[in-house]
Amino acid sequence: MRPTATHDLIGSSPAIAELRTEIDRVARSDAKVLITGESGVGKEIVARAIGAGSLRARAAFVPVNCAGIPETLLESELFGHVKGSFTGAFRDRPGKLEMASNGTIFLDEIGEMTLRMQSLLLRFLETGEIQKVGAERAAIAPNVRVITATNRNLRDLVTEGLFREDLFYRINVIHLVVPPLREHREDIPVLIDHFMKNFVTDRQDAPGGNGHGNGHAHETVVRGITPEAIAALSQYSWPGNVRQLENAIERLVVTGRQEMVTVDDLPIEIRSPLQTGVRSRRERRRTIAEDLFKKLTHERESFWTAVYPLYMNREITRGNVRDLVHKGLEESRGNYKIVMRLFNMEAGDYKRFLNFLRKHDCQLPFKEYRQ
Repeated sequence: MRPTATHDLIGSSPAIAELRTEIDRVARSDAKVLITGESGVGKEIVARAIGAGSLRARAAFVPVNCAGIPETLLESELFGHVKGSFTGAFRDRPGKLEMASNGTIFLDEIGEMTLRMQSLLLRFLETGEIQKVGAERAAIAPNVRVITATNRNLRDLVTEGLFREDLFYRINVIHLVVPPLREHREDIPVLIDHFMKNFVTDRQDAPGGNGHGNGHAHETVVRGITPEAIAALSQYSWPGNVRQLENAIERLVVTGRQEMVTVDDLPIEIRSPLQTGVRSRRERRRTIAEDLFKKLTHERESFWTAVYPLYMNREITRGNVRDLVHKGLEESRGNYKIVMRLFNMEAGDYKRFLNFLRKHDCQLPFKEYRQ
């Protein structure tokens, strides 16, 4: 039997202990829950823990990433569609709300939902009806508990007219805040140990001898990590939080060439505070941007392979990307088309590049670089 999701909430710090207590209390009710916190803190783990601790534990838990699906597809994804309602709709298809019958639906990144989709969701929350795409009439929705999450400040979005105030109050019945990793650093060694056990396996222990027994483990020479390296990892600020830490540990396991990971094996942005003293956040951001700029301009890597995946996986921050764009605009004297060539992108990527920068608030005014 699979352990409940609360077992995935790793740590024994007061912050995590308090969060566990809140989860246990919230799980007993059917109230809507809004989970907030920075990217990578584990909001879905909290949502799954609530579902696993509730009376709905045996029913489906259905996650939906509202940021990863275009509006037209998101409507069909949530509410379903009927055959022939659009090109490619070859048969009737239930939506996620219907699939979560008597269970829990988790709407992640709800702050990215368009105003139109917000209206459709609000109607469902108010009437309990599902209007499938292409259907002539609405149907009564099954009994579903709604949990939402976002890394954005919804109150600010309401003020800016980007999020419906009535929807905000509908979903914000119970509010849980997941703390960033830098606020419970004492849990970092425990998390490191947990991830090391997940990613490291002995060849003889893996079924069939292929070194991939649990689906996450790697065949590697690495067997542990030195106390000094753990100390360095514990001092780092982790802007991408637990997800970034997990990715960093996996990378160390995959690329390690000796049994024990040492400080010298750590990325420069993590080990540099120990070697040169603690630097300001701005200085660390500049170092990361310089390293990325070198990859693009000297090693001729593409922005889409060297930068984009790191940002989307929350391994670098919006500030890092903005600093990188700043360096590109300085070099090109404010010409985004030249920046695109510097970053080794195809000519046809211009709109895609600018759309990415606008969407993630990384586009800088070019005029000041032309003076």
